[in-house]
This record gives sequence, C-alpha cells and structure tokens, in this order.
Amino acid sequence: MIEELYINKLLNYLEEDAYPEDITSRFLEGIRARGIIKSRDEGIIAGLRFIIPFLKYLGFDVIVHKRDGEALRKGDIIMEIIGDASKLLTVERLTLNFLSRLSGIATATSTMVRLARSVNPAVRIAGTRKTTPGFRAFEKYAIEVGGGDPHRFNLADAVLIKDNHVLIYGDLEKLIRLIKEGGASFTKKVEVEVSTYEDAIKAYSWC
Repeated sequence: MIEELYINKLLNYLEEDAYPEDITSRFLEGIRARGIIKSRDEGIIAGLRFIIPFLKYLGFDVIVHKRDGEALRKGDIIMEIIGDASKLLTVERLTLNFLSRLSGIATATSTMVRLARSVNPAVRIAGTRKTTPGFRAFEKYAIEVGGGDPHRFNLADAVLIKDNHVLIYGDLEKLIRLIKEGGASFTKKVEVEVSTYEDAIKAYSWC
C-alpha cells in the first residue's frame, strides 16, 4: 500500500513532464535500449528505494549496483535501466532529477553530521519543515539516509514554540505553561526555538 502511494506520486511527477506525450522520443518506440546512471561526483546515494519499484512498475528491467546510504565516487555505476527506448528517454529526466535531489540532501546532511559530531558525538542534525511542497516524504527520507533526524513531518507531530509564537503571546514562560496545562497531550514533546544561550537555559528549565 505504501509502495503504491509513492509510485502514484512519481506518476504524477512524470505526468507533469510527459503529458500528453513525449513528441520526440515516441519515434523511437519499439527499440530496446539500456540506460546507465553514473555518479559525476562523490556523495551519498539516496532515492533508489522509491525509483527502482517505479521503474519496474513502468516495465523496465533494472540492474542495481548501489544501495541507499552507500558512498559514491566519481564514475561509479549506480544502476542500469533496460527497456523500450521511447519510454526510457521519457522517464530519464525525472529519474535523474529525483536521484540527484535526494542524493544531494543525503550528502549535505552526512557532511553536517560528520562535522558536528567531530566536535560533539552526541549532536543530532535535524531537518525542518522547509521542504519542497509535495516532496516532503522523499526529502525527509534523504535526511535519514544522510544520518540526520527527520524531526517533524507536520504541525501535529510535536509542540514547537518559535519566535513568532512568543512575539504574539508576549511571554515565553507563560506560553509554555499555557501549552503544558492547556490540553497538549503528554505524548507530544514540547520544543522551544531560541536565539540565545540564556533563553535556552530558561526554556529547558520551564519545559
């Protein structure tokens, strides 16, 4: 069921690019072709979990050389896609965009995690909700592949008091008390976004 959901999302992305048809590649229908995806740089691969079932759903044979989370070197073969040339060229750009986007996020996350933990091994790098509309599940997954924490998937996941909340209400301590005593479930974590060390200490003691 979950796999079908992701396939349907990718089908929507493909429709954006290929509807009503690929007026160039349609002339190659019936020719069997092989597409080889190689890495152009070093990094962490992400997105294969979703793109492989999608390509198989479209009728391609797929030979996989890497797995999500593996380190890439320049020139590494990631996967091979075999099938009708017309369909292959139509889905090529979506496949490359998808893997590039998620691998870029995983690579950037991995770099930040490595640098932060070289100073403090207990540090956790968390992703925010500043994601591409309609692409959140995939981008959050890429953060996890890179060793980060996906944090909140939506506004109902946890209480997160930000500067705008404090600005409107006027008093951080009273706002925390209101939230904790005003019906917020004990199952929901209360987090406070701060900009100074002093506020961090206060928020920690109040929460």
